[in-house]
Amino acid sequence: MITDMQISVVGGGVAGLAAASALAQRGAKVTLFEQAEAISEVGAGLQISPNGLCVLRALGLGGALAACSSRGQAVSLRRAESDFEVARLDLTRMSAAQSYHFVHRADLIDLLHGAAKAAGVQIRLLQQVTAIEPGPPAHIHFKTGASHSSALVIDAGGLHSKLRAPLNGESAPMFTGQVAWRALIPNATGREGDVQVHMAPGRHIVSYPLRGGAMINLVAVQERALWAAEGWSQRDDPANLRAAFSGAAPAVQAMLDQVEDVHLWGLFRHPVATNWHGKSCALIGDAAHPTLPFLAQGANMALEDAWALCISLQRDGPLAQRLALYQTHRHARARRVIEAANGNAWRYHLRRGPLRLAAHAALGLGSRIAPGLMMRQFDWLYGYDITSALPEK
Repeated sequence: MITDMQISVVGGGVAGLAAASALAQRGAKVTLFEQAEAISEVGAGLQISPNGLCVLRALGLGGALAACSSRGQAVSLRRAESDFEVARLDLTRMSAAQSYHFVHRADLIDLLHGAAKAAGVQIRLLQQVTAIEPGPPAHIHFKTGASHSSALVIDAGGLHSKLRAPLNGESAPMFTGQVAWRALIPNATGREGDVQVHMAPGRHIVSYPLRGGAMINLVAVQERALWAAEGWSQRDDPANLRAAFSGAAPAVQAMLDQVEDVHLWGLFRHPVATNWHGKSCALIGDAAHPTLPFLAQGANMALEDAWALCISLQRDGPLAQRLALYQTHRHARARRVIEAANGNAWRYHLRRGPLRLAAHAALGLGSRIAPGLMMRQFDWLYGYDITSALPEK
């Protein structure tokens, strides 16, 4: 049903490139519009869990991802003030077909960009979109005054979506009372294969190796009343990050002492969009369901969306019916993932006292006595294979 169909994708991030690649590989005529002068990404890390990896394998990128990423072995929950390991989640207990990877965002974008070009996607750069009219047909309007119509427009513009409001009305995001820093540092200690979460009252730091262990990706979160702008473009003084974690263990301080360049952004909750599609347009990824970074699922949800949209469009029936099928497949799962992410921060930020001691004791006992059970609690997330749930006909 999509062979030779004219499809436009707005946004050259993970969601847009994955959708463009999947659709073009199956015969659609895809044009991708990106506002930047090149398909590229700023320095940051991503965690690709098994549910996202399924889609990359279906796009023919499984081997390439393995070659440019670090394979995850464990998640280590630690107390920031002492570096004591509270609990350890053994990622090697996943099934033989599953694996967990840490990848530089720019490397993943390069893989998806290459797949899109190989599939024949036309990529048009320096295309700043000012509005999207749902149609039909859908129209994309550009800052230059030009416009473009298409049988289907897919908005992968993330938080800057121009289609979400026309489909759902305006909605105000809610500041969570948390801000986040991100930075890359050299891997001075030779860490391999583990995510470390250093937990402290009202704050935490996530760190993991990238690019063959050459560097460490840091994401630090702090609760505070003073909000910061949403988005990753705001630079901050590394001294502010270090001050937020003063009193942390020497191992944590050693990481923070290496930070030379850091970005800060405010964390906001956005409602999951009620309407993900019009008669000739659709939202994908963060444009439909922005998520907080407490479950490392933003990129994975984007990959799942891309597959679900592509396979739904291949089914029989009117376009509006196929787009509705896409939302039906994705809405409940996206909401569950976002709710789980929303609930994770408080577990990392417990204040000192009986509740924290009891929670940490329970985590530690569970990871030592029943490590398999600790992993099985994530089966609903990591064990989900959308390429099997929505197979090609």
